Amino acid sequence: MEHAATPAWAILAYLVSGVLFILALRGLSSPESSRKGNMFGMVGMLIAVVTTLVTHGLANIPEILAALAIGGGIGYVLAQRIAMTQMPQLVAGFHSLVGMAAVLVGAAAFLNPQAFGIVDAAGGILPVSRVEMGLGIAIGAITFSGSVIAFLKLNGNMSGAPILLPARHVINIGTLIAIVALVAMFAHSPAAAQGTARCSGC
Repeated sequence: MEHAATPAWAILAYLVSGVLFILALRGLSSPESSRKGNMFGMVGMLIAVVTTLVTHGLANIPEILAALAIGGGIGYVLAQRIAMTQMPQLVAGFHSLVGMAAVLVGAAAFLNPQAFGIVDAAGGILPVSRVEMGLGIAIGAITFSGSVIAFLKLNGNMSGAPILLPARHVINIGTLIAIVALVAMFAHSPAAAQGTARCSGC
């Protein structure tokens, strides 16, 4: 199945939403700016969701309303049961789900790239999409693990003392270099480009 290229306005909209997400995280780092950060996050998510629905036609109005009802219902129940003193744990827990979602979306895009419209004329995954896929999975995995540790610390399941590994700066730089190298190899690998062919019968 052949998909049209993503319109320029949609790429710009995704870029704007990404910037708003970054501003949201920055705003949520301080109580004084948390309200503004929350607003940035909501606007960014609205732009991203509307752009995706318009460009891909993934769902109809009843499906969208059903998803809103389910998400709103879960949010309402949590808002009624979670005390304000437990809000940091809740945010950390939700952040871990965001990281896991990024990993799962990346894996789904690799297994079924046609559904994401990221294949070329020969049916291979576009190199730029492989870069996005690799970075998304890596950042999502780091976000997931870090948020889980944050949740455990805030909830009292782990000590609040910093985890200081020997040669931690070397480990961090080495991990960054390894991620960049692996993503570059993935982006230039002919086997990775044709990974969908092995799963076409899945």
